[in-house]
Amino acid sequence: MELQDLLDKFGKYSKQKPVLLKKAYEFSQKAHLNQKRFSGEMYFTHCQAVSDILLDFKMDMQTVAAGLLHDVIEDTPITHEEFKEEFGEEVYNLVIGVTKIAALKFSSHSDAQAENWRKMLLATARDIRVIIIKLADRIHNMSTLNYMPKEKQIEISHETLSLYAPLSQRLGMFNIKSQLEDLSFKYLFPDEYKSLAAKVQIRYTKREKLLEEFKHDLEEHLAETQIAYRVLSRAKNLYSIYRKMMKQNLPFEDIEDALGIRLITDSVASCYALMGIVHSIFKPVTGSFTDYIAVPKMNLYQSLHTTVMAPSGEFVEIQIRTEEMNKTSEYGIAAHWRYKMGDRAKDAHLNEKLDWLKQWIEWLQDISSPREFIESFKTDLELDQIFIFTPTGEVKALPVGATPLDFAYAIHSDIGNTCIGAKVNNKMLRLDQNLKSGDVCEIITRKKSIPKKDWIAFVKTARARSHIKRFLRENGTLGK
Repeated sequence: MELQDLLDKFGKYSKQKPVLLKKAYEFSQKAHLNQKRFSGEMYFTHCQAVSDILLDFKMDMQTVAAGLLHDVIEDTPITHEEFKEEFGEEVYNLVIGVTKIAALKFSSHSDAQAENWRKMLLATARDIRVIIIKLADRIHNMSTLNYMPKEKQIEISHETLSLYAPLSQRLGMFNIKSQLEDLSFKYLFPDEYKSLAAKVQIRYTKREKLLEEFKHDLEEHLAETQIAYRVLSRAKNLYSIYRKMMKQNLPFEDIEDALGIRLITDSVASCYALMGIVHSIFKPVTGSFTDYIAVPKMNLYQSLHTTVMAPSGEFVEIQIRTEEMNKTSEYGIAAHWRYKMGDRAKDAHLNEKLDWLKQWIEWLQDISSPREFIESFKTDLELDQIFIFTPTGEVKALPVGATPLDFAYAIHSDIGNTCIGAKVNNKMLRLDQNLKSGDVCEIITRKKSIPKKDWIAFVKTARARSHIKRFLRENGTLGK
């Protein structure tokens, strides 16, 4: 992306004068002048690509500038002082947030990786734009991974699939999550990737006519209404199909929701009206309707989902959502950040996401082992979650493998600290036993009871482990 193209793209959504962008572009281009990538391209092409992705997210000028400059401190002779003098504290802090700590300071690669993640997450808790820049950086690196040595391809893909993709999902950035998963899948399981890509293409070609007929039927009925809408065909990302095949032990041919329709409309009322019309035209599959508008997912995803039978006898999955929900499902936290920067009312979703991240960082301060840090991080980002109910109907989402003690601490630290037992579905259950989704859990407490040191070994969540350690440390019993 040449400078003028960058400035034009930025000007389409922002009224800020792009003086900083021009300066950052020229500075980064000069700083990386004699550097090349594995592909043989000039290194600066990577900086251009990262800024282009950030422009797709419609980020503010400081973030796009930091994208252009994100490798200057790490990979060129430019000093911290020089950089700060040129671009000021705000851009400097964004760049420092994504700058790796020199690996020479650590005894192993895993220690270095853990510390770099800890550093980046701490910076993200202060300014969410850090992770948005890092995700843009990772998308471009993954899209050019074919030029790297085989062992680096596998190492980088594994990190992307186990850390970056789940974090994208947790932040509601589904478009990014899908890209990162499929790019990782391509290098980690190349044969399965090629086979599945070919099967999806064949199925899509076969079902293209079906989807067109389905859309035609739908549009005929909707034409009589005054509801504004647009129709999109969608294909599930390859890795999510593969994951479903593995989880359910099914061949591709038995996966029914690999393709579907998305209806985008103008309001929540229109979403429900469209759902009513869809169900009046096509027979819905029993138990397939899910309302994520009334009850959003943990990452604040909202949409109506249903599966219906087309006249041909095939199943078609339909998602119905507003334009706003659709933008959020693609860009998540980046979309919320744009609202915060604009004239719109304060966005509660952004604060909810940031609160989660800040709390999580606080819990991780009690973890000294780099490997334990990474494992805790992966656990808290797990895509598979269970939903546990209190006797009064309050629900808590926990990772698979969570115990009644994790549930107690999810309610409140005082409940966890004074826990002496748990009734699950009206039966006593040991505190180290695993809960399952849908369980109703009643925590039994005793006023003067205190946490036990052996709890640390079996709790699953960083939150529970942090509170236990903090109590024991403050009472002088952690080291005994």
